[in-house]
Amino acid sequence: MTEKFKNKYHIKSLRVQGYDYSQNGAYFITICTKDKKNYFGKIKNGKMELSDIGNIVQKYWQEIATQFLFVQLDEFVIIPNHMHGIIIINDDSRDAINRVSTDNGGVTGKNNPMLYNSISRFIRWYKGRCTFEINKLDNTDFAWQSRFYDRIIRNDVELNKIREYIQINPREWDNDKNNIDNCIVL
Repeated sequence: MTEKFKNKYHIKSLRVQGYDYSQNGAYFITICTKDKKNYFGKIKNGKMELSDIGNIVQKYWQEIATQFLFVQLDEFVIIPNHMHGIIIINDDSRDAINRVSTDNGGVTGKNNPMLYNSISRFIRWYKGRCTFEINKLDNTDFAWQSRFYDRIIRNDVELNKIREYIQINPREWDNDKNNIDNCIVL
């Protein structure tokens, strides 16, 4: 396949190469809407007022911890066209699982992130569940950006800085790079 397209259509992964995103730890996640459309509500006086779609997005973010019992949710915020959240994986049984693999990749391979409980699996479930429920609403053309952003949180100092960033994010919306109302059209 790479010979046919000569890597012309290859999209480089945003993930840290070689890092196991199913291992215990804290992760800072950002998920955006397609074309940065403001589906989730409006910021008024530094506070987010959720739309119907925003309420769905909030509800299913909070349900991640009930779908994946070894996941804890920390700070999160929903902004008009994206959301930030901290996911903490704490799965003590993870290392005790014996995975059978016949190759190094593919559907049955040890490198398939859907075989274990990784950040990608949680976000895939979340985006899919939200989209399913949002599509039940009338007159919506809702779509997520195809990918998401993550940052591996390495220590408590970084964790606390990210928590603070999340908490002040709605007050900073007017200056946010994702606020399409700030884009200058030439």
